Amino acid sequence: MLAFLKKWAVFLLVTLAASASAYSAPKTVLVVGDSLSAEYGIARGAGWVSLLEQKLKAEKVQARVVNASISGETTSGGRARLPALLGQHRPDIVVIELGANDGLRGLPVTSAEANLRAMVAMSKDKKAEVLLVGMRMPPNYGRAYTEKFFDMFKKVSTETKSPLVPFMLEGVADKPALFQQDRLHPLADAHPIILSNIWPQFASLIKKQ
Repeated sequence: MLAFLKKWAVFLLVTLAASASAYSAPKTVLVVGDSLSAEYGIARGAGWVSLLEQKLKAEKVQARVVNASISGETTSGGRARLPALLGQHRPDIVVIELGANDGLRGLPVTSAEANLRAMVAMSKDKKAEVLLVGMRMPPNYGRAYTEKFFDMFKKVSTETKSPLVPFMLEGVADKPALFQQDRLHPLADAHPIILSNIWPQFASLIKKQ
């Protein structure tokens, strides 16, 4: 009888452990971006971050998505805000979608690079995985600047061992009909394409959690 009770106790403990694992707390995803992630000029819930949250639910992935994106944000602004965001939300994954406004203002690429590196380091110091989202500048900024700007994301990704979405507007940037009148911000119809660019790298991260 005693042996039976011991076996039953072991079985019960294993079952409880498996149940606890299956019903673990949802992972937290923090998105720190600019207007491209802040649903500028489109209906709330139509942007790629909202679509990401919907896709996670459809995939039955327990995750909470916090969109801390601000229109007009630069890498320096994101760097300044990130410590408080990390402390408040304690994310498991941090998606950094910044740099476009640095480029459009012609700010030094070296400064943007330093800010992105700092943000990656802060996030990893808090045990969060990082996904970098890259951007390209229009050709009128000159070949030297546009190439250096684009290559910056790959450099930071490689040297910090952080996955990268090379260009979030792939399949969108060359289609004027997918942009608002300012020709800078995508329409809602473009955001499913943006999510499809981001999802493969993001899915690899969320599955590691």
